[in-house]
This record gives sequence, structure tokens and C-alpha cells, in this order.
Amino acid sequence: MKSFTVAVLVLALAGCAADQSTSNNASSSRTGSCKVTSDDEIAALFDRWNQSLQTGDPHKVVANYAERSILLPTVSNKPRLTVAEKEDYFRHFLQDRPSGKIDFHYIELGCNSAVDAGLYTFTFARTGVVVKARYTYTYRWDGAQWLITSHHSSAMPEKE
Repeated sequence: MKSFTVAVLVLALAGCAADQSTSNNASSSRTGSCKVTSDDEIAALFDRWNQSLQTGDPHKVVANYAERSILLPTVSNKPRLTVAEKEDYFRHFLQDRPSGKIDFHYIELGCNSAVDAGLYTFTFARTGVVVKARYTYTYRWDGAQWLITSHHSSAMPEKE
């Protein structure tokens, strides 16, 4: 009887493993394959974002962000989670007509995700102020385009 119980248990576990394997394969086919990308393609996403700043339209800037994303901006203490919160931030940020330039970047590519982190400089045309900052953008491929899932920016702590 003990052998029979062990055999039933082994078969049950084997069935669970087979079901798990089938489930994983089904899940993989639902998500599709990894988007082939390059450092240059990911670096160009900053240019797309920076060009949207040049429009002066907060809605166009926020269109670069995934619906579920976070903005931790340079000149605000408040994390921005919703479209309305991000648009509110950019409405004020854009008033000084900012333009960004990458000074240094490090890009890490993943499966349908990428990270671009480094240093950038913003020049504000209205005031002439120049701000050097650190940044991290994380991106996710949504099947049609790369969108920002998190954006952190903070002013450089040391003065040159």
C-alpha cells in the first residue's frame, strides 16, 4: 500500500510539473518574443522626449510615458504617477523652455525593456539657467513603441 501511495504521489507531482511547463509555454507565447533593439535606438528615445519638450505641450511630453509609470522629477519633491500629475509637472517645467543634452550615458538592454542612465544638462531659454543633473529612464516595449516606465532626475550634488 505504501508503494502505491508513493507511486500516486510521484505521478501527481509529474502531472503538476507537466501542467506548469504547458502553462509557462502558453504564457511565453502570449507575451511574444523580445523586441530586437540597440543602444542607438534606446539613446534616440531621449531625443524623442527632448523634442516633445520643445513643443511646449505637456500632453505631448507625457505621451512618452507608459500609463503605469512614475516620474521622480528634478525640480519637484512630489512623485508623479498619473497622467494629470505628470502633465501638471511639465506644465510648470515647460514655462522656462528647457532643452536637454546628454553628457554621459550607460544603456542596458533587456527583453522588451531597457535602462538609460547617466548625466544630462538642461538649459532654460527663458531664464538662461543651466542645470546639470543625473537621470535614469527605464523603458518597456508595448508591442508598438518604447514607453518610459520610470524617470528619475536629480540635480548634481557637487558644484564644479
